[in-house]
Order: sequence, then C-alpha cells, then structure tokens
Amino acid sequence: MSLTQLLTLTAASAAAFGLSLLSAVAGFGGGVLLLPVFTALFGLRVAVPMLTLTQLSSNASRAWLNRRELRWRLIGWFAAGAVPFAIAGGLLLARAPLGALQRLLGAFLIGMVVWRRLNPQPRKPADAAFAGVGAASGLGSALLGSVGPLTAPFFLAYGLTRAAYIGTEAAAALTLHLSKLAAYGAGDLITARVLLYGAALTPATLAGAWVGRRIVGRISDRGFVALVEIGLVAAGVLLLIGL
Repeated sequence: MSLTQLLTLTAASAAAFGLSLLSAVAGFGGGVLLLPVFTALFGLRVAVPMLTLTQLSSNASRAWLNRRELRWRLIGWFAAGAVPFAIAGGLLLARAPLGALQRLLGAFLIGMVVWRRLNPQPRKPADAAFAGVGAASGLGSALLGSVGPLTAPFFLAYGLTRAAYIGTEAAAALTLHLSKLAAYGAGDLITARVLLYGAALTPATLAGAWVGRRIVGRISDRGFVALVEIGLVAAGVLLLIGL
C-alpha cells in the first residue's frame, strides 16, 4: 500500500469512526455525512457501494447492542417494502439522475421537522405503514447511498426513543443494505477495491457504535428527540445544497 493510499484510508477511518458514533447516538446521520467524504476520496460510483459496506457493519453493531429493545413486527413490515425497492434502485444506480432526488429528500426532511413542531403529538402510524416507509427508503438509499433521516420521523411518531429507536431502525436498515449489496454485485459495482476498503473501515465503525452506545444511555427522551430533529434539519440542508 502506497503512502497516498494509507493516508486516504486513515482519513476514511477517522470519518467512519466519528460518523458511526453519531449514528449510534442519533440513530442516523452517519451515512448522509459520510457520503460526501467518501465521494471526495474515491468518486461517487465507488463511494456508494463502499458506504453500503460501512453501513452494514455500523447497523449490525447497533442492532446487536440494542437487541433487547427491537420491535420485530416493524422490522418485518419495513423489510417487505425495502428489499424489492432496494434491489431495483441498486440496478438503476448507474443511470439515475441523482441531483433532483437529493433536493427533494432534503426538502422533505425539513418539512417533516416543521410538521412535527406544529403537531407535537402526531398520530401513531400503523405497523403496515412501514412497508411504504421501507419501499421509499430502499429506493432512495440504493440511489443516494443513505437516506437514514427519511425513516426517523416515522419511528419517532410510532413512539420509539433511545435504544428501541436506534436498534429497530438499525435492524430495519440492515435488510435494505444487504439487498443493495446484491444489486450492486449484479451491476459489477462491488470491486476488489471496494471490498478491501470496506473491510479496512469495519473496525472504525464498530468502535464508533460502541462508544455511541455508552453515550446514548445518558440522554433523556426529550433530549433525544430534539437531537434527532436537529440532525434531520442538518441533513436536509446538506441535501438541498448538494453535499
């Protein structure tokens, strides 16, 4: 490995650790912020499948650390929508126009926070509604690399917070990341370079998830929801300005 490759891997590992920690505390955000870092380092077509590998280890660790609080019915409904749409999005990645979709998602996230503030006690969504959430998330995630913030308002409206929210969201996300990898493989996007860097970044993401799990237990439910809403607005702004 050359010095340039080593420095690139070091920078990517530091970013993966910090943003895995963020995801472990807020339940999302790491993928949205990590994608522009990976894109700058590796290019978009390499960054998206590499980010999926990184998210796979990050979400698996969060689901395991919070396994006692998982809501399996929600995970099942989410997977029913996420799996087919994640595969379809993964096959479309090489040809899809991504800019307009990014801006639409950014506007949606900010709008959801405004709606939650105007409706502080939103109606609890039905379990079956998460099939639609999974479908939108699967398609968007396959095309954009990460749309974790898209699911946050729905899990919050269901009443999940802290460990139940973080673990359930992470386990649900695992289903779409595995589906995306299958589609990327069929589209010849999983190269030896992607696999090498994905494996090298796994220890950093696992460490970030562990540290974040230690932090989140000290946050109140109200503080947790506020933290998630701040993250939604930040993610929305980043998507709107094209980062």
